[in-house]
Amino acid sequence: MKLPVIKHLVEFIEKNDVDYILETIETLEAITEAPSLKDEEMDVIGELISNLYGAVEVDKLIKEGASQKDALNGFMKRVLGSIDK
Repeated sequence: MKLPVIKHLVEFIEKNDVDYILETIETLEAITEAPSLKDEEMDVIGELISNLYGAVEVDKLIKEGASQKDALNGFMKRVLGSIDK
């Protein structure tokens, strides 16, 4: 996950709508079912999906009252905490 990408996607959600991101996730997940995809391509798609889900989660935190900075930092701490386990 890349924080600058997630931040950019959160700003996109603010200007547009979270539904665009959710539909993009669905599309990318459908693409992963293509049998001809190489491992490298799957890795890239997986990274994109992770960033998109991260942006959706950060957007949710912002809508619950957190500042963008606090939402981003809190989300990344949760992600890093789960990796350490």
